[in-house]
Amino acid sequence: MKILELKQTSGERFTVIFEDGTQVKTSLGVVTDKFIHAGLELDDEEFRDFLSASSLSLAKSRALRIINTRPMSRKEMLTRLIEKGETPETAEQCANWLCDMGLIDDTNYASSVVRHYAAKGYGITRIKQELNRRGISRELWVEALEEMPEQDDKLERFLRSRLTDPNDKAQVKKVSDALFRRGYTWDQIKNALYNYSSQEDY
Repeated sequence: MKILELKQTSGERFTVIFEDGTQVKTSLGVVTDKFIHAGLELDDEEFRDFLSASSLSLAKSRALRIINTRPMSRKEMLTRLIEKGETPETAEQCANWLCDMGLIDDTNYASSVVRHYAAKGYGITRIKQELNRRGISRELWVEALEEMPEQDDKLERFLRSRLTDPNDKAQVKKVSDALFRRGYTWDQIKNALYNYSSQEDY
């Protein structure tokens, strides 16, 4: 197939127009790597290779735009790319590429998720749910959760802000349920209530 025209549509984006009317969007990297220019003839294998390279290059650009919006896990990136219309195979290649460059690092991301939600006062159960929701493998949970600070002060502050009467069973239940929804275990809640009541009695 013969290239009829090479149109630059933006700084690093091009559209290659073939003599049969076929139009292929590509990138500056592909244009320069493959010496794409008007008048160039591509045989069937070269054309398929050009299509593949163009698709992957544009997908990588999309992946970079996505990762620049916020950190995410490898699985989150795969999901986003597929939602944007990339094939699973292309999405895998892009995710692997970002991992190789260090732009995706599930180990560091897991640690940041733990620190973020612990700082917001959430308990271990809720934090595990977040790690799971973000597609971080369970093998990485243990190390990340080891960095989780003690939450006793968070529990105490929560109780002081919500529990005005430790002897009011309805209020205690409401506060306990709220803590459970925030990811604290019943044992943690029971111990926190005991310590809080002891301080109040004192």
